[in-house]
Amino acid sequence: MSALADRSGQEPARRGRLRISYATLKRGVLWLLTACSGLALIEPSPYEVVFLLALFVFALTGIRFSQKLLPLALLLLLYNIGGTFSLIPWMDDAAAVRFTAVSVYLMITAVFLAGIMAEDPVGRLETLRRGYLFAAWGAGFAGILGYFDIAGLGSIFTLYGRASGTFKDPNVLGPFLVLPIVYLLQHVLIGRLGLMRGLLLMSVPLVALFLTFSRGAWGNLVAATLLMVALTFLTAPSAARRARIIGLSLLALGFVVVALLFALSFENIRSVFEVRANLVQDYDGGVTGRFGNQLRSIPLLLDEPNGFGPLRFRWLFPEDPHNVYINAFASYGWLGGFSWLALMAATCLVGWRLVFQRTPRQTHAIALWSVLFVTILQGMQIDTDHWRHMYLMLGLVWGLAALPAAPQTAPQPRSLRTTT
Repeated sequence: MSALADRSGQEPARRGRLRISYATLKRGVLWLLTACSGLALIEPSPYEVVFLLALFVFALTGIRFSQKLLPLALLLLLYNIGGTFSLIPWMDDAAAVRFTAVSVYLMITAVFLAGIMAEDPVGRLETLRRGYLFAAWGAGFAGILGYFDIAGLGSIFTLYGRASGTFKDPNVLGPFLVLPIVYLLQHVLIGRLGLMRGLLLMSVPLVALFLTFSRGAWGNLVAATLLMVALTFLTAPSAARRARIIGLSLLALGFVVVALLFALSFENIRSVFEVRANLVQDYDGGVTGRFGNQLRSIPLLLDEPNGFGPLRFRWLFPEDPHNVYINAFASYGWLGGFSWLALMAATCLVGWRLVFQRTPRQTHAIALWSVLFVTILQGMQIDTDHWRHMYLMLGLVWGLAALPAAPQTAPQPRSLRTTT
C-alpha cells in the first residue's frame, strides 16, 4: 500500500513536467531572432541581444560546420582583417571603431546561420521565414503610420518625407521588406497560399516599401520577383504547375498595377513618386555627384593599400561612396576589397548551383537566392555591407549549399525537461 501511495504521490509531479525538445527551443529562438530584426532605431538593437541568446542556445549542443563553409568563413575573416589594419591609424575615432566592430559581429552571424543549416534545415528556414514576416509587418506598419503622420508618428517613422518605419533610413527599410514579399508571392505561385490571403499578407510590406520611395528598393523588388518567378517556372515539376505560375503571376501583376494607379491618384504621393522615379537624381550626376565621386576615388585608392580608413571616404568627398565594392577598398583596404569581391563571386557560384538542386529545400533556396543575387548587384548603387538581412541571406545560402544534394533524414534531437 505504501508503495502504491508513493507512486500516486509522484504522479502529479510527473504530469506537472513540461517536455520541451531542443529542436523546439532552437526554433523558438530563431523565430525571435528574425522577428526582432526589423527594429533598428536603437543601438544595440534587440537583434544583437537575441543573437547572443541564439548563439548560447545552439552552443549547448554544438554547431556542426562543414568544410564547404571554409570559403565563406575565410573570405569574411580576411575582409575584416583588412578592415582592422585600416582602422589602426584611426583608433581614437569611436565611430570608426564601432563600424569595424559591427562588421566583425555581422561576420559571426553569417557563419553561425550557415552552420545551423546542418540540422533540420527546412524546419529552421520556415521558422526564420515566419519571424521575418512578423518583423516586416511591424516595420512596414510603422512606416505607413509615420508616412501619414497618424498619432503624430511622422517625426519618428519617416525621414525626408519618406517612410523609414523602425529603421533609420528608408533606403534600408525598403530592401528589408523585399524577401518576405518574394516569399509570399512564391507560396501563392506554388499553391501553398491562396491568392487573396497572399495579397493580404503582402499588403502592409508592399505598401510600406512603395512609401519608402527608394529607387533601389523598387528595383530590388522588381528584379528579385522576376528572377524568383523565372526560377520557379524553370524548376516546376509539371506543365500544370507552370501554367499556374504564369496565370497567377499575371493576375498578381494586375492587382499591383491597379493598386499603384490608385496610390498615384493622390497628389501628395504622385508628386514624390514623379521625383523619385527618375533614374538619375540631381545629386547623382556631375563630377562631384555620387557617381563622379566614385570615379574620382579610384585613382586615390590605387595608391592606398590600407584604404582611407573606416568611414573616412566622407572626409575626402561630400558623402559616403554608396557603392559597397568601392567602400570595401576605401574602408577595408586592398585585402578587404579583394576579399569582398572574391566572396561575392564565390557566393554567385554556389547560389546558382544551389537553386537547381532537387531537394525539399529548393523553394527556400530559390526565394533566398533571388533576393540575395539582386542585393549583390544592388551593391553597385548602395552600401550593403552592414545590412543584417544581407548577412542573413548570405549565411543561409552558404549553409544550404553545404548540405548534401540528396534528401537526408535528420537525427532525433534530445529533449530538455523543465518543471512548471
